[in-house]
Amino acid sequence: MTDSKKYGFTTTILHSDRQKPIEHGSLHKPIHTSVTFGYRDARELAAVFQGKQPGYRYGRQGNPTVSALEDKVTKMEQGLATICFSTGMAAIGSLVQGLLREGDHVVSSSFLFGNTNSLWQTANAQGIDVSMVDATDVKNVEAALTPATRLVFVETIANPRTQVADLKRIGQLCRDRGILYVVDNTMTSPYLFRPRMVGASLVVNALTKSIGGHGDALGGSLTDTGLYDWTKFPNIYDSYKRYASPQWGMAQIRAKSLRDFGGTLGPEAAHHIAVGAETMALRMERECSNALALAQMLEADERVAAVHYPGLPSHPQHKIAKELFGAFGSLFSFELKDNIDCFDYLNRLKLAIPASNLGDTRTLVIPVAHTIFYEMGPERRASMGIAESLIRVSVGIEDTADLLADFQQALDV
Repeated sequence: MTDSKKYGFTTTILHSDRQKPIEHGSLHKPIHTSVTFGYRDARELAAVFQGKQPGYRYGRQGNPTVSALEDKVTKMEQGLATICFSTGMAAIGSLVQGLLREGDHVVSSSFLFGNTNSLWQTANAQGIDVSMVDATDVKNVEAALTPATRLVFVETIANPRTQVADLKRIGQLCRDRGILYVVDNTMTSPYLFRPRMVGASLVVNALTKSIGGHGDALGGSLTDTGLYDWTKFPNIYDSYKRYASPQWGMAQIRAKSLRDFGGTLGPEAAHHIAVGAETMALRMERECSNALALAQMLEADERVAAVHYPGLPSHPQHKIAKELFGAFGSLFSFELKDNIDCFDYLNRLKLAIPASNLGDTRTLVIPVAHTIFYEMGPERRASMGIAESLIRVSVGIEDTADLLADFQQALDV
């Protein structure tokens, strides 16, 4: 396999390790557990530290096993470069740590994963102004921009209410204004959608979810698509301008976020994620078809008050999702009628597991208002459309008929 030929998504992932020499002919990049790397020539060590030649310095800043995963993710997102972190939240936190300064302004979608919402609140308390807007309409994003706006942040599909951001038009707005456009692709995955298509500057992926896919390793990544002109970004330190300008952003993030803040992905986790990624396309196809079947069944049941899934024609952003995504994702949420207790319903499920992860091979369910969004309080939840009976479902790869029967029997009792 050579880089001169374009292969399909899964073929590329399966064989990406072999693009570079691997010890002893191994098909997978081995797990390198060493935290430090020695050099025969001290001048070579100095050249690596000064960025004059490639190499590894210390495990907190890079590792051969992690580098192999970074190459995979870069290929998935058709990007320029990727940095992996210990978690998805560490990847998002790297934006604050590595790129933003006191007095900067961020425009973020108000429909966010709970921990991301909490992170922006923390950043706001530390002197970074954050405007939370309804990003399903680009007009709301545009109205919030100020001369101090450094980046716009959105998720492709919001967790858990599945609102879809106005991705393409926000991308055009950011291009026109020279603003960094950051898209969290976790809920779609690079298999269903590449944010580069809508002009994203940086792409976030929680590797724990669909890319790793088996609930056995934490990880996150940040990919530079190569579309943003870093000479327009005012917060680049002079020390990183010694590189070619397309490399400025990632050089600063790798130093100021990964090196200084230390959210490093371990080699064992990187190996688990890399192996899991090989079957992502197969898993996503099954999970998405299962999710659509379940959502359709629940929407047709009179005991269900609402179902939120972009694959349903009733979804407000169904048209945008159909235009942009290869499928509609493996996550949806639904609300039960008032006479059905959500806890009792969840306890009657036999296959679906009450748990907080998503993108797993197993179907997972969680009562949103009482768990992952509990800390926000009822007023903030209401503003985000989080009903007290809302149940989030991360659909797995079980046989479709078995899942449908399980969710149905829990309603029939």
